[in-house]
Formats: sequence, C-alpha cells, structure tokens
Amino acid sequence: MGQSLEQKKRMVQEVATVANEAHSALAAEYRGLTAGDMDQLRVKARESGVYLRVVKNTLARRAVEGTEFECLRDGLEGPLLLAFSQEDPGSAARVLKDFSRDHDQLVVKMLAVGGQVFPGSEIDRLATLPTYDEAISRLMATMQAPVQKLATTLNEVPGKLVRTLAAVKDAKQG
Repeated sequence: MGQSLEQKKRMVQEVATVANEAHSALAAEYRGLTAGDMDQLRVKARESGVYLRVVKNTLARRAVEGTEFECLRDGLEGPLLLAFSQEDPGSAARVLKDFSRDHDQLVVKMLAVGGQVFPGSEIDRLATLPTYDEAISRLMATMQAPVQKLATTLNEVPGKLVRTLAAVKDAKQG
C-alpha cells in the first residue's frame, strides 16, 4: 500500500529539516541488501550521529530543494538511500565505507559537501576527515610544540651549568 499525501509531505519535511542542518550527504545504492543488513546499517548510523533514510527519488529531490545538497538532484536515480552527517562532515562516509567492506552490495554513488557534488569514489577523502575532537587535538598539539621546545631549550641552560660544575668538582677531587 502506498503512502498518503500527508505521509509524503511529512517525510519530505523531515528530510529537508535534516538536510538544512547536515554537514555532508551521501547517496548510496542498496540493491541486494537484506532487511537484516539494513537494520545493522541503521544501528551503526544512529550510533555515529548519521541520519539514514530510504526515500523515493522524487520525494528526495523535493526535500533537498533549497538546501546546499540541491546539487544531488540530478543524480538521484535508482534505489538509493540518503545518509546525512549531523555531527561532523566525515561521519556518514565512515559509516557507509565501513559497512560496504562487508556488504559489497552497498555502493556509494555520490556525495555532497559545501554545495558541491562529488562521485562516490571520493568517499575515502571524506571518510578520512578528522572529527571535531581530533581536529581540536591536532590544533592544540601544533600550538603546543613551539612552547614545549622553548621550555626544553630554557631548561637546558641551567642543566648544562650543573653538569659543568659537577665535572669541575670531579676534576678537582680526582
């Protein structure tokens, strides 16, 4: 039994709301996956802060209209699921990439970031983006390195003096 017009409107509104707040979006073909496989994928997506939805292409086109993911419209063909990264740009790519290792039926067709569409082959670049916490820790490590080197250098001066005095003392006693 098909969906009523009200159900379709609610689905379009829900996807549009998520798309307005998402960092990136992926469209993947899921032909050949079992219902159990899809359930596993949904669980992994939920744990990673990824919104995953199977939507008819005509409804998906309406949902992304007016968002930065409108660039996906022309490629929405065939049985596709949409994955939106809600926490960081690479989260959906990581989930789909990890899942497709064991389930080769899942094929990423395209992805969109910042209003630009890319082929599914670019998933590795998106999946390797650091999370927010990783990016902050890398930044902090980069900012801390010069300070740490300065402290080490300044600490070396009195250390060298102490070693020199110890050598002079040993020379006088010996």
